Amino acid sequence: MSPQYRVQNPVTDEVVETFPTVTNDEVATALDNSAQAYAEWSERPIAERAELVAKAGDLFIERKDELAAIAAKEMGKPLSEGADEAELAGNIVKYYAEHGAEFTKDQPIPTNSTGTAVIRRMPIGPLLGIMPWNFPYYQIARFVGPNLVLGNTILLKDAEICPRSALAVQKIMDDAGIPAGVYTNIFASHDQVSTIIADPRVQGVSLTGSERAGSIVGAQAGEHLKKAVLELGGSDPYVLLDTDDVKAAAELAWGTRMYNTGQACNSNKRMIVMADIYDDFVAALTELADAARATTPDNEGENTYSAMSSRDAAEKLHDQLQRAVAAGAQLRAGGELAEKGAYLSPAVITDIPVGSDIYYEEFFGPVATVYKVESDEEALELANNTQFGLGGTVFSPDPERAKAVSRRLQVGMANVNTPAGEGPELPFGGVKRSGFGRELGPLGMDEFVNKQLYYVED
Repeated sequence: MSPQYRVQNPVTDEVVETFPTVTNDEVATALDNSAQAYAEWSERPIAERAELVAKAGDLFIERKDELAAIAAKEMGKPLSEGADEAELAGNIVKYYAEHGAEFTKDQPIPTNSTGTAVIRRMPIGPLLGIMPWNFPYYQIARFVGPNLVLGNTILLKDAEICPRSALAVQKIMDDAGIPAGVYTNIFASHDQVSTIIADPRVQGVSLTGSERAGSIVGAQAGEHLKKAVLELGGSDPYVLLDTDDVKAAAELAWGTRMYNTGQACNSNKRMIVMADIYDDFVAALTELADAARATTPDNEGENTYSAMSSRDAAEKLHDQLQRAVAAGAQLRAGGELAEKGAYLSPAVITDIPVGSDIYYEEFFGPVATVYKVESDEEALELANNTQFGLGGTVFSPDPERAKAVSRRLQVGMANVNTPAGEGPELPFGGVKRSGFGRELGPLGMDEFVNKQLYYVED
């Protein structure tokens, strides 16, 4: 069944507006336009491309309140978080406008031959981006920022529940002066996405989404010999070896877990806590969960929570909690599904049996899962006992102790004494079933690029 692009307010579950999927003829036109635009866009000086991309970055920031209101209506994001996200998206885009020339400059290669050799970093052609709903601006920015500056063109297929966000980003690109065909939002069906990937003019695809979606898109990219970057799920370990203040540690862990109503790939989905502080930590989390109160995105307050992205998402998470309890876990607080809308009360759950089917699933929502360990080695073993490998962090007042454990995390992003290192300059991506490839930082501009050997005989 083809997706239906719609605004479905998660607060009420009301479908506010629907948008038609593009026709096959419109897909063909978009492909033609993207390929034709690439021929001209890729030949422009990088400074000229960067100037236009920087204007787009400025517009993300200027329109952050408008963008936040759109995301709030579409997927329930609190207004303050939506504005922060839009500002971050703008800063990411501007980061690549500022540093793109540096990241793509010729790299000399020492050689014993009689010639001169360099590696040139050049664009490769039209790209397809398949982006998720949980960060409708940030996810797009980290894909398009480096690639537009590099000289690639973009076809952007956004999540079905974020059509207004998608159109708002298209307007930003248009208003910034990005030429027609260089950035094209496309409300494509799943079959049409397959058509785009198969088109020989399209040179790569980047997807942020579920394991299932990544497996399908990765297989299609492989079949057609296309470069792919996949950022998939996560079950990130959040290891607390020791702390001087259990309550403060719990508050930080809880605030991290509840950000974006728990709907972040690299959220702290498994809290692994040393036995001597475990009981106090769980008690503090439980107190925070019990105090949480439902609200709407435009009425934030202390320890409030918003709706999840959709009723379906809330029902799925509720089912996961029920299955965890059936497997032997203890639901300490929350986990109640509202009668209407996409509200699930923030939950604290412990004692999920390690090795059970439910243990290996990702809890994508406001659920804090906590595990007790007796030693640093046991903490590390549990941290790495997952099919995912996105991020992870280790906390201790003794930084060397935390570093010793964090260096052995099987993840793409290892952190010490912070929930996550974040910024436009810091690469993002994972290993194992969390996908492959990197976004952000210098590495984010080194994916969809022709690293061409250029050799000149003296």
